Amino acid sequence: MSGETLSQDPAELSRRIASSKAHPARVYDVFLGGKDHYPADRNAAAAGLAANPRGYLDVRHNRDFLRRAVTTLAEDDGIRQFLDIGTGLPTSENVHQIAQRTAPETRVVYVDNDPVVLAHARALLTSGPEGRTDYIDADLTSPAQILEQAARTLDFTRPIALCLVAVLHFVEDEKAYPIVRELMDALPAGSRLVLSHLTDDLNPESIRAVQRTYTDRGFTFVLRNRKDIGRFFTEAGLEPAAPGVVPVHHWRADHAAPVPEQPDESYLAGLEDIEKVRYKDINDVTDADINVYGGLGVKA
Repeated sequence: MSGETLSQDPAELSRRIASSKAHPARVYDVFLGGKDHYPADRNAAAAGLAANPRGYLDVRHNRDFLRRAVTTLAEDDGIRQFLDIGTGLPTSENVHQIAQRTAPETRVVYVDNDPVVLAHARALLTSGPEGRTDYIDADLTSPAQILEQAARTLDFTRPIALCLVAVLHFVEDEKAYPIVRELMDALPAGSRLVLSHLTDDLNPESIRAVQRTYTDRGFTFVLRNRKDIGRFFTEAGLEPAAPGVVPVHHWRADHAAPVPEQPDESYLAGLEDIEKVRYKDINDVTDADINVYGGLGVKA
């Protein structure tokens, strides 16, 4: 059973889409090789890549961390409900595809505030017949609204995995920590928090150069250190699971990141650098490439 009918009035969506201003979800889409973005998003991604030519590894390994975390929760921990906030545009291997491969009955609620994501959200609602997916058009800074609407699909008496993957660095401290506490307080014992976050702990020069390209475009872009990222878990009363809060490529690494199919070399030579990243094999990653921490917390 799929999610409820989405309100997608074309005139309303067109009014809400600020195509002249880059949006994090659409910039992420550029790095993942998607097609649902605008020149402003492409320009922001290209500027970020110019500032850090290996920066695509942060994006792609962040996505691979999500794959491993969801697989772990579905296969090893028996989690059958996911609340994914800051979903981004539909791409290969969304949360419901990963989880329902193990447990077809899994329920997933996606949340994002980008109208372009809303316009393509039906691709997120392609659940198998045993499971259920839904999409909420809402902002992370409105946790009460998210929780109220998520209850249409999720059973709040059973464990839920809250996924906040590469989204909290777009929220200032005074809002970010209370939001995570409010969301986790509403979830029952046995629930999980899957979290990843950009940092300037690891390779500060490269990530600060990227930060400048985005703040110049009006983004809130907060780089937090490992201790402050750990606060998201401890202030919500969570115990981080092994191996703790670590660079994402080291979090339960299985060295099975998908390798994109390679196009003809003449075709590849004609592409701009930002277009080539979708074909990169990310298995050559080193510690000098990654600026993202990831972790999984368990609510007692």
